Parts: sequence; structure tokens; C-alpha cells
Amino acid sequence: MTKKEKVIKIMAYFKSEYRDADCTLAYQDPFELLVATQLAAQCTDARVNQVTPSLFAKFPDVKAFAEATQTEMEEAIKSTGFYHNKARNLIACAQMLLADFGGRVPSAMDELLSLPGVGRKTANLLLGDAFGQPAIVVDTHAKRITGRLGLTKNTDPTKIEMDLKKIVPPESGSDFCHQLVYHGRKLCIARGPKCALCGLTDICDYYKKTFATSKKQGAKK
Repeated sequence: MTKKEKVIKIMAYFKSEYRDADCTLAYQDPFELLVATQLAAQCTDARVNQVTPSLFAKFPDVKAFAEATQTEMEEAIKSTGFYHNKARNLIACAQMLLADFGGRVPSAMDELLSLPGVGRKTANLLLGDAFGQPAIVVDTHAKRITGRLGLTKNTDPTKIEMDLKKIVPPESGSDFCHQLVYHGRKLCIARGPKCALCGLTDICDYYKKTFATSKKQGAKK
């Protein structure tokens, strides 16, 4: 079975199990998603969603973020962790949006990557969810699950992204990545995946390797 054929089976399973999978960060516009995604680094989406309502009430637009002091921003986002760097990046990002992009979040990869605190994961999430463009978001779930399933042998997120772009239909990339997150939280957990409950064991490299090894060891006994 080719990787493209494998992806078709995976997508069909995901569609049946995670049809409503979507971005779990709460946002109203591209700028709010940009802020929420930066806050989500080393923090749960649930925690970010608890912080952002009061954050956006205090700083309601790009101009307000750009004019905030480091201390004000740190206090508002402190519970998300790594708040010194996050606050610095959020303020600098807003200032750059005003100076270079008319206060609007750009919709091109290279322009997004020029913003402080924005890497390919954040940029792809914005492209896919805020702007409806083809995008592949490689987070910890995508990295773990695509490796286990045998869709990639790479561990570098950018290389994984490029591998997936070759086999995942462009129009399905964003949904596919959200479904990977749901699958990673429900079954394909980092420690102790619930393989017995998963409908992908027949095409999963991790399952075949793990259980084939177990059977061989059992046979030797």
C-alpha cells in the first residue's frame, strides 16, 4: 500500500470518528488566532481559552497590544507560562503589524514568518483556519501519529510538513491536522496508545511492529 492509499483510508476513518474536529482555540478574527496560538506554546488550549477573554477585553485590538507595556502584557498572560518571551513577542508582533501590514494579519507564509514569535506551525494554522488556504500544521500530535502510522520517517516538523503535503489532498490538509489532534488526545496517546480501540491497526506501522515483536517473543517462550 502506498502512502497516498494509506492516507485515503486514514481520512475515511477520521471522517467517521472526528467529523467535527476543529481548532480548539477560541478566536473571532485572524489577530485573535495569532495571539492565541502564540500563547498556546507549552500551554494547553483550554488554559489559553481561559485567558484570552480577559486579555482581549483589556487589549481589544492590534493598536492596544502595540501600546501595551511589557509588565501589563505579562500580568495578563502570566498563567500561560513563558510569559516574559510571549509578552515581548506579542507586543513586537502588534507593532510590526501596524508598521508593515496596515494593522492586519498577512495571509502569505513568508510574511507571517517575518512576525516575532511566529513559526511554521503558527503560520500554517493561520493560513488554514483564518484564511482557508491549503496548510499542514505539524504539532506534537501530528509528529507522533504520522510517524507511528508510517506516513513519514522524519522527525523534523518542517520535513514532516513537506512529506504530508505530497500525500494529503491540499483541500483536506487543515481538517486532517485537526483530526490528528483529536486522535492523539483520544487514542494515539504519547504514552500507552489505546491500539485495541483504534480502527487503523491494519495499516499502522507502530501496531504491526509492536505486536509482531510481542508475538515473536511469546513464541520463543
